[in-house]
Amino acid sequence: MTAAPPMEPGVPPRTRDGTPACVEAEHSAAGLAAIEFDAVLDVVAEFASGPLGGDAIRALRPSCDIEWVRRELTEVGELLDLFKRGERLDVAPVPPLRTILGRLRVEGSVLDIAELAAVKATLAAAKAVGGELLRHATSCPRIAAHRAAPADRAIERTLELAIGDDGDLLDTASPALAATRREVHAARERLVRRLDALMRDLDPSSVAGNSTVTMRSGRYVIPVRRDSRQRPEGIIHDESASAGTLFIEPTAAIDLGNALRSAIAAEERETLAALRELTQRLRPIEPTIAALHAMCVAVDSLAARARWSHDVDAVVPAVDLAGGELRLNVARHPLLIARGIAVVPFDLRMMPDERTLLLSGPNTGGKTVLLKTVGLMIALVQSGFVPPLGPDSVVPMIDRLFVDIGDHQSLAADLSTFAAHVAALRQILGWADRGTLVLLDEIGSGTDPAEGGALAAAVLESLTARGALTLATTHLGALKMLATRVAGVVNGSLHFDADTLSPTYRFTKGLPGRSYGLAIARRLGVSSDVLRTAEALVPETERNLDLLLASVEARRQALDADEAHFRERLDDVERREAGLEAARQSHDARDAALRMAEKGAERERARTAKAYLLEARKQVEAALSLARGAADEAAAKDARRMIEDGIREQADRLDEPDQPPLGDSDGVTVGDRVRLNTGATGELVELRADGKGVVLVGTMRLVIAARTLTRIAGGGTRPRRAAPMPDESPAVADYELDLRGMRADEAESAVLLAIDRAVLAEQPHLAVIHGMGTGVLRDVVRRILADDRRVATFEFAPRAQGGAGVTVAVFR
Repeated sequence: MTAAPPMEPGVPPRTRDGTPACVEAEHSAAGLAAIEFDAVLDVVAEFASGPLGGDAIRALRPSCDIEWVRRELTEVGELLDLFKRGERLDVAPVPPLRTILGRLRVEGSVLDIAELAAVKATLAAAKAVGGELLRHATSCPRIAAHRAAPADRAIERTLELAIGDDGDLLDTASPALAATRREVHAARERLVRRLDALMRDLDPSSVAGNSTVTMRSGRYVIPVRRDSRQRPEGIIHDESASAGTLFIEPTAAIDLGNALRSAIAAEERETLAALRELTQRLRPIEPTIAALHAMCVAVDSLAARARWSHDVDAVVPAVDLAGGELRLNVARHPLLIARGIAVVPFDLRMMPDERTLLLSGPNTGGKTVLLKTVGLMIALVQSGFVPPLGPDSVVPMIDRLFVDIGDHQSLAADLSTFAAHVAALRQILGWADRGTLVLLDEIGSGTDPAEGGALAAAVLESLTARGALTLATTHLGALKMLATRVAGVVNGSLHFDADTLSPTYRFTKGLPGRSYGLAIARRLGVSSDVLRTAEALVPETERNLDLLLASVEARRQALDADEAHFRERLDDVERREAGLEAARQSHDARDAALRMAEKGAERERARTAKAYLLEARKQVEAALSLARGAADEAAAKDARRMIEDGIREQADRLDEPDQPPLGDSDGVTVGDRVRLNTGATGELVELRADGKGVVLVGTMRLVIAARTLTRIAGGGTRPRRAAPMPDESPAVADYELDLRGMRADEAESAVLLAIDRAVLAEQPHLAVIHGMGTGVLRDVVRRILADDRRVATFEFAPRAQGGAGVTVAVFR
C-alpha cells in the first residue's frame, strides 16, 4: 500500500540520473517496490557492457514528460530493429570519471597515473563508440545523434605515448624522465655490483647460505651473521626475526647508495613534472572528456535496454496521453521470463470510457500477477524501456501510482489488516484523478463480507467517477454485479480448469470468475456432509450467480472448442489455397517460359530466313552478273534458264512426294490461301483470278507466278503440292509489296525477297507500300534501295497511287 506524495511547489522532480520525473508527483518508491520495479531494472542492467551503463539503467525512474518517453522509446526501438536484423552495436565500457573531472576543474591540481589512465581508457572507448554510431548512422539516426565531438587526436596520441596498457607511466612521457630513469638504472647497477663484491670478500661463515643483496628501509644492504668476526663497518638498517642476522649497509657503499637515492629523487621530480604536463594538456578539454564519457554511458544504457527487449521479443508500444486507451497485447511478466518460467501471455484492452477492471476468480489463478504486470508495463514504458509486449500495444501516461497489495498489518502502528487497507483507500481517494493508476488486491477483504463489499463498491464507484485507471481483484460475489450498474466498470477473469481445478492463466475480459472454493475443498477431501451444509448456507443469490457463471463458462468452453475447430478448418483451407496459389504461380512461370522460348524460336527462324535470303540474293546477283557478261542473247537466256531450273528443282525437292496434286476436287478457288514451297517454312499465298498469287509473309503482299502452291486447310501447317498453272512463264504484269503492320527486321527481309523476285521476273519496277506512320518502314525501304546496285532510281509514287506512303523502285 503506497501513495505518491505531491512534490513541493516550484521544485521540478528529477530521477537519480537527472532525467525528468513526473511533473505533478514522483511515483512512490514503495509503490514501485510493490510491483518489483527495481528487480526488473537489475535484470536489464545485466545486459550492459560496463558497470556505469548498468548503474544508469538502475537510476531510471518513470517520467511524466511524454516527449522524453517517446524519444527514449524511439531510440531503443532503433537499436531493437538493428538487433532483430542480426546486426551488432559494440559498446566499450568506461571507468568512473566524476571525481577525476572534478579535480580537472581545479586549477593547479595534478592527476595521478591511475587517473590519467582512466582518462585514456575513456577517450579510447569513446573513439570506438563514436565509430559504431557512425557505422549505423543511416539505420539509427537518433542513436547516431548521441555522438559527441571527439577529442584532439594529438592529445590522444600524447596519452598513448605516456601511459602504458597496464597503467604505467612510460619512458616516452618526456625525454627528461627517460634520462633520469636511465641514471637510476645505472646507479642501481653500480651499487649492487659493489655490494656483491663486498659479500664475496667476506668469510663464507659470515654470510647465511644463499644470501643476496636486499633492501631494508629503502636502502640496499647485505645480510651478515651477528656473531661474525669479519662483520664489515657500516650502518645496520634491520635484523632478522631471530636476531641472528644483521642487514648492513657497508660504509664503502654508502656513497653509491646516496647516488642512487639522488637519482630516484630526480626521477620522481620528472615523473611529477610529466604528470603535471599531461594534466595541463587535459584541463582545457574537460568538457569534451565529460561529453564523451556521458555519450558512452548513455549509449551503453540504450543498447542494454534494446538487447533486453530483443531477448524478451518485445515490440515498441505507442504512448497515449493520461486517460487514454490501455491496450496490452501479448503482455508477459518480465521477472517470470527472467526466471525461465513458461509465461502465458494475456491481452488487455480498456477504452478511455472503461476506467475500472474488476478481476475475480479463485486463488492461485494469477490475478495478482496480472495486476503487477500491468503496473510494470506502464512504469517501464514511462522509464524508457520497451517491455515484453506484442504489436499494436498502447500505454497511457500516468502521473501517480497507488498500489495496495498484500497484508499490511502493523502492531507498531496499532493497525489491523482491514484498518491498513482502509488507510490506503483513504489516501488514494485523496489524490486519485484521471492521471492515476490504482492497483488494489483483494479489495474489501479483512472484515464482514457484506460491509467490506459495500465499502469496496463505493470506493470503486468513486474512483471510476474520478477517471482513475483502476484494477482490483476480489472474491466478493456482490462486487461481480457492479459492472451491471456502474458505467465504466468492467469484469474480468482468469480461466480455471474446472475438471483439474488448476489455473490456466488465460485472461478474459467481460466475464466475472467463479471462486471454486467449495469445489477446491471437495478436491482436498473435506467431508461431503460438511460441504452439503456449506452449499445450503450459501445465499440463494450467490448460488444463482455461481450457476449462471458456470453456464456461461461451459458455453464459453464450447465456443472455444468450436473456434479451435473452425480455426483448424480455416488453417486447412488456407494451406490448400496456398498450395493452389503456388501451383498457379508455377503454371504461370512455365507458361511464361514457353512464351519466351516461342519468341526465341521465332527470332531464330527470322534470323535463319534472313540469312537464307541474303545467300540466295548473292547467288542471284552472281547469276545476273554472268548473264550481263554473256557474249550474246542466247547465253543470257541460258543463264536465266539455269537460275529458273535451279529454283524449280529446289521447289520440287522441298515438295512432299506423298501429297497428291491439287486439282478442282481440292476446292482451291480464287481468294483461298495456300503455301508456296520455296523453303523450309514456305510463304502464305492468296490465289488471284489470273491464276497467279499474292505472297503473304506476315502482312507482306507480293504478286508472283503461282508455280508451286499448297493449300492451307483451316490454318494447318502441313503443305501439299499445288497443280501447275496453264501459263508456265514466271513473268507477271505488275509487282508490289505491302509492309504495313510489319516490324523493321521483318520489312528488311521482305524487301530483299521482293527485289530478288522482281529482278528474276525481269520486272522494270517494284512498288513498296510502307505507309506514312512514324517513318521507320519508309527509312528501311529507302536505305535498302539506295544500297542495292540493281536499283537505278527510286521515288515516291504519284499522289493518286499512294504518294509518300509508297516508294517505287526502277531497276537497271
